Amino acid sequence: MSPLMLKLVPIAMVTAAVTAGLSMQAARGHRQSHAVAMTVILPGGSITYPMPGEFLKDGHPQANPKVDRQISAPLDIMANQVSAADYTDCVSAGACRPAQETRSIPRDAPATGVSYLDAVAYAQWYSDVTGSQWRLPSDEEWAFAAAERFAGEFEGVENDANNPARRWLTGYQAEVDLNRKPDPLPRSRGSFGFNSLGLADFSGNVWEWTSTCYVRTTLADQGGGVASSVDNCGVHVLEGLHRAYMSNFVSDGKSGGCAVGTPPDNLGFRLVRDRTEWVNRILGYFGIA
Repeated sequence: MSPLMLKLVPIAMVTAAVTAGLSMQAARGHRQSHAVAMTVILPGGSITYPMPGEFLKDGHPQANPKVDRQISAPLDIMANQVSAADYTDCVSAGACRPAQETRSIPRDAPATGVSYLDAVAYAQWYSDVTGSQWRLPSDEEWAFAAAERFAGEFEGVENDANNPARRWLTGYQAEVDLNRKPDPLPRSRGSFGFNSLGLADFSGNVWEWTSTCYVRTTLADQGGGVASSVDNCGVHVLEGLHRAYMSNFVSDGKSGGCAVGTPPDNLGFRLVRDRTEWVNRILGYFGIA
């Protein structure tokens, strides 16, 4: 068993206690109350992954550079995506817009038909009713939590300065190799199984919003430096079977922009919880913090 998995054993043991404590804190400090989602606390670690966004050199698309990143603090992340039933509670409270999901889906299926703006509104409401601070994960955090389920940009996409279309052709072939069926209906929680860290349904038929903005980067002509970089926070990164980019107001992946590949079947999300001082003490007791 790896050192990471050895640390996850005590983490799983304390997760229930952490959740119960936060529930009691919410009950004491808020007029409303809401069941706190099950989370998994992952110890910090390192990750190598392709940076999100568009990269150009001499006006031609380039492969996304792979970088090493360090997740310095433990990551407290929902074991499951936010469900349709949970999102409906936010709608009933008047804090969220109705999801743009018109199909009949199980109540424990992920909330789908939600935009980035909807996901942020839910996080704000959920923070209020639980007494903890919840937010969307960054792209790096999502990739770290997804572990072996993380795909990022398509691998094997070729670049040819004399034939830019080569990138799109090889990207298309990479997607064909996935043998993906279009537009599957959202399924009950756990239908796509668990990854090695005990988190459910990563890279199933629901792409998940992250807090990372779309970035367009121009690489320097000489060396591997950056000549210029422009953030567009009107577009955010989604992760799933492959990486995608969507405008903040888009709730249906088939109607929005996607960098490479068939548009996402469904748009949903899960949240991470910012840690409080007393949670830090618990984690420190187990040698995790």
